[in-house]
Amino acid sequence: MVGNSPCASCKLLRRRCAKDCVFAPYFPSDDPHKFAIVHKVFGASNVSKMLQELPVQQRADAVSSLVYEANARARDPVYGCVGAISYLQNQVSQLQMQLAVAQAEILCIQMQQEQQAALAAATAPSLVQLQLEPDDDGDEKSYFLQPHQLLNFTSNNSNANVIYDSFKKESHLYGHDMVS
Repeated sequence: MVGNSPCASCKLLRRRCAKDCVFAPYFPSDDPHKFAIVHKVFGASNVSKMLQELPVQQRADAVSSLVYEANARARDPVYGCVGAISYLQNQVSQLQMQLAVAQAEILCIQMQQEQQAALAAATAPSLVQLQLEPDDDGDEKSYFLQPHQLLNFTSNNSNANVIYDSFKKESHLYGHDMVS
């Protein structure tokens, strides 16, 4: 009992709230709805018996569970919180299925992209090697260009001589500069 005010259960049951009232610590007078819903679903004597059978340190958790179940029963009188749990499990299953489908789609797209990249590499146009005349330091430079880049490069570099007219993409592996 808090002060002179009876707990919510004693107030609802219209009885005097004793000093050792089992309901007082868990059903304060300022929250009467909490006990009313538990009383409606479980009955005051059943709740009293449950609380008295539990150790004091577990009673608060038990009251929270009773309040939750009573509210669930008020919303769904047939299934209560089991209905809510089943609904949430269904949602989780549906979301897992959607995730699996999305992951499969991503895998398919990645495989298609890899196939397209392999096909593009196999059908890539030949490269042309250009060798520039030595500059002031005596260094020669070689460039490998795709045929469509050749005209642009040679028009901007008057000292470019075409050395080889056909190389595959692997040419850059031999240490030559590559112009994109």
